[in-house]
Amino acid sequence: MEGTVYSLIPAVLMLLLVLFTRKLLLSLGTGIVVGALMIDDFNILNSVTRIWEVFRDIFYTSEGWNSGNIYLLSFLLLLGVMTVFMTASGGSKSFGDWAITKVKTRRGAQLIPSFLGVLIFIDDYFNSLAVGQVARPITDRNKVSRAKLAYFIDSTSAPITVITPISSWGAYIIGTLGVIFASLQISDFQPLEAFVRMIPYNFYAFAALLLVFLVAIFNINIGSMKKHEQRALETGEVLDPDKRRKVIIANENALINGNGKLYHLLIPIGVLIIATIAAMLITGRMEVEGDATILTMFEYTNVNLSLFTGGLLAVLSAGFLYVILPGEKLSFSKVLIDGSKSMLPAIYILVLAWMISSIIETIDTGGYLATWVKEYSLNVDYLALLLFVLAGFMALATGTSWGTFGIMLPIAAQIAVTYDVELVLPAMSAVLAGAVFGDHCSPISDTSILSSTGAGSDHMDHVMTQLPYAFISAAAAGIGYFILGLTGSTVGALFVTIMVVVFTAILFYLLVRRK
Repeated sequence: MEGTVYSLIPAVLMLLLVLFTRKLLLSLGTGIVVGALMIDDFNILNSVTRIWEVFRDIFYTSEGWNSGNIYLLSFLLLLGVMTVFMTASGGSKSFGDWAITKVKTRRGAQLIPSFLGVLIFIDDYFNSLAVGQVARPITDRNKVSRAKLAYFIDSTSAPITVITPISSWGAYIIGTLGVIFASLQISDFQPLEAFVRMIPYNFYAFAALLLVFLVAIFNINIGSMKKHEQRALETGEVLDPDKRRKVIIANENALINGNGKLYHLLIPIGVLIIATIAAMLITGRMEVEGDATILTMFEYTNVNLSLFTGGLLAVLSAGFLYVILPGEKLSFSKVLIDGSKSMLPAIYILVLAWMISSIIETIDTGGYLATWVKEYSLNVDYLALLLFVLAGFMALATGTSWGTFGIMLPIAAQIAVTYDVELVLPAMSAVLAGAVFGDHCSPISDTSILSSTGAGSDHMDHVMTQLPYAFISAAAAGIGYFILGLTGSTVGALFVTIMVVVFTAILFYLLVRRK
């Protein structure tokens, strides 16, 4: 069944269950079990063994400890502890009180995470969690729902990192381009030059970023987002009360010290940002032989180790500031327990998402879709449109943008170069765009999971509320790629993409005002 149409079954079944039951853990577990049974020809004992091995490999493989996953999960726990320290010290409250004097409208509160999401372009994981920590006190005070905050975070993090050379994504893509160009003997452009020239073809990234700001400015609430925003406005409940217990436990009920100041929040976050970026540069430099540039350091950086290092130093700084505060304080055991408990829902989802991704990789869902692209590529003028759609579906099914990049970029380049080397850049950029779109729609996307965590939102609420906005951006991008195939004009296609987003936003805004 590997590498055939049947390989789609676990992913499709999981997505259908998510949509119809809204029970993510159940849906992920079902996909894992069904996929394992298919791989092992429905031998129950072998399937159970496989599921155990997939779980074990998240932490320990035949080559040793899986340090990358351990660092990331540890970072999540550290983030929870840091959040309790900042909340209990009164730093978050002080920041909220200060923000009230500066940000006086819901529009302003919604623009804060939108701008921060664009400014923090170093890494999508870091973006998702850091923006949430900074913006959540402001959006909560201004009755902006957590689901909407999660949308702002998720729809800026990947789109901005995928078009930025100096980011973990940019470095990875540039490195991948170098390998592809060498294997196909493409010498018309260098990897960095190619990446920069590919940016204007990434229609989905521009559409998604533009829509975020239009949604923030005009308060455009589509689909189930209306329910979350209406509840937040009318009752002040920024999170569904029925789901509050399973989202964030630590932040909501911490004993707040009355002597806290603004710096009790700003210093730990500043340490987190500076230490993480410094660690990314240092770990990258250690892997580069000879002279190194910022770009090469980001290309070879150890993101998860850097996040863990930054998180650890941030917790130590937050803990120190909390200890020297006068007044009643929580015990360290209470801080550690509450902080860790607050991150358990995200960890459960992330571990199961990694497991289903491993199952999907083994059953070769991506390989089947890649073969389909090769065999059924249609009119070459519309190759970018076809690749955008296929990359979107692949990322949706597998829950990984980077995995989609690794599979689809070489295929896109190989198909395009057989016709015309000038088609290589738009074809590969369409893959990048489609992968980010699919990632935005997938409930098993790690970036979406971390965006929910950073915002303090229920994960399925985030996925379902983001879908309409992702589809609007994707539709605009799809029209752009159609225009590109029809006219060959990059500027004209990008302009049409932007206009479709603007006109759609205006239409929804006018419809809401009429009601």
